[in-house]
Amino acid sequence: MAQPSIRDAFGSCVQQGANRVIVSPFFLFPRRHWHQDIPSLTAEAAKEHPRVSYIITAPLGLHDLLVDVVDDRIQHCLSHVAGDADECAVCVGTSKCRLY
Repeated sequence: MAQPSIRDAFGSCVQQGANRVIVSPFFLFPRRHWHQDIPSLTAEAAKEHPRVSYIITAPLGLHDLLVDVVDDRIQHCLSHVAGDADECAVCVGTSKCRLY
């Protein structure tokens, strides 16, 4: 799984004053991580902070606005390769945003 771990991230939120932690999986579809791994790891992390509530939200799924975000990224990259826009923050200095 990605860093920081759920345990470390949960603890960091509490250390910064959170009394509720929102775990929002950055996935398109609910699979094993959302059904099993994330709830288990979050519950384990929450044991160290019994006065802190938490919620695990649904994954991103196919939310209507997600299509807009993807389209915006595509349009920006096309503008960049046409010479009409700078590289985005993700691609800057990588030479990845180009026609092959």
